[in-house]
Amino acid sequence: MHPNQNSSRSSEAELASGEEEQPSIGAKILHRLRQPETTSDMLLAIKGVIAGTAAWALSVFVLESDVAFMAPWTALLTVHATVHRSLSRGVQTVVSSAVGMGLAFVILQFFDVNIWSFALALLVGLVGARLSWIRDEGVAIATTAIFILTSSEPMFADRILELLVGVGVGIAVNMLIIPPLQNQQASRYVDSINRRIGAVLVEMADEFSESWTTDSADEWLKDTESMSKELNSAWQTVRFARESERKNPRKLLLRRGKKMHEDVSYEEILTRVDEGISHLRNLTRTLREAAYTSGGWDERFRTGWVSVARDTGLAVADPDESVEPLYDRLRKLTSDMSEAENLPNIEWPTYGALIASLRHIIIIVDDVASAREARQTD
Repeated sequence: MHPNQNSSRSSEAELASGEEEQPSIGAKILHRLRQPETTSDMLLAIKGVIAGTAAWALSVFVLESDVAFMAPWTALLTVHATVHRSLSRGVQTVVSSAVGMGLAFVILQFFDVNIWSFALALLVGLVGARLSWIRDEGVAIATTAIFILTSSEPMFADRILELLVGVGVGIAVNMLIIPPLQNQQASRYVDSINRRIGAVLVEMADEFSESWTTDSADEWLKDTESMSKELNSAWQTVRFARESERKNPRKLLLRRGKKMHEDVSYEEILTRVDEGISHLRNLTRTLREAAYTSGGWDERFRTGWVSVARDTGLAVADPDESVEPLYDRLRKLTSDMSEAENLPNIEWPTYGALIASLRHIIIIVDDVASAREARQTD
């Protein structure tokens, strides 16, 4: 079929897709609320409220502070997305706030609080915030100095005690109240990308079984680019998941359970998935260029290759699917075509490229399927 000719089946598919019922707003909201990222954000906000309120209550009812701002403020600064960040940034907050108190003490001792001394305190605080070892929470130098300089009764000893209480409460809340483990997000990304690869392969086989256009190939290339972007998000999630496991008491409790499982190597799996996307892109480009070649396809090859490609797509989408028969079928197709009598007349460079790309995808599917724990199968 000429590449500029539109197939009737494509038009019917577009018409059918336009008639599909769109999900309601309530369903979209419910789906969004069920997302792991939304759950993590809501949990982090709840923990921030608990930490700040608890720190304020300790300052008011236990320490009997008249101006209980330092403890809840530092508690909020300390509650982060992972336990590791809470610990590391909690230490930075303590150091930065202590430096800010020292800066405010010097200003109060040697200068009056006026526009020039206040500006000097902010300048020194913001410059100090650029230090690499406190950069994440370095701005606390300036903000702590502001709190102290604008307070009618600085009371440095009380402020330091409130600072320690706030940081301690923030760390304790983040460690005790469902410290996050982000493996669910990582597995969701892995499963999403695999299902998308499988869907493209199935669609590709369906198109190639009859006829296809360069427009279809262009859409498949756009899909692979979108998969690459989603893969980048998956890498970010995996790195965050690894950080969430550090110093996490939940991980220690899970290791003490009856069933001991090896950690899933998402890094290795995503590397293989990236290779799968590359081979799918090469496969798409080969079909795109083949649309311009003259002559027809060998029906034995077309039928055999389409069957293997469609079943490979289904296997990619299903983590429980076995791929060993697919490899054997592709090898048999190669052997049968090699024994064809009209071998010189067959477009073997194109056929070989299609077979090679599909072979690599099958091998990658087998590798990814061997780690089913890394995918959401529900």
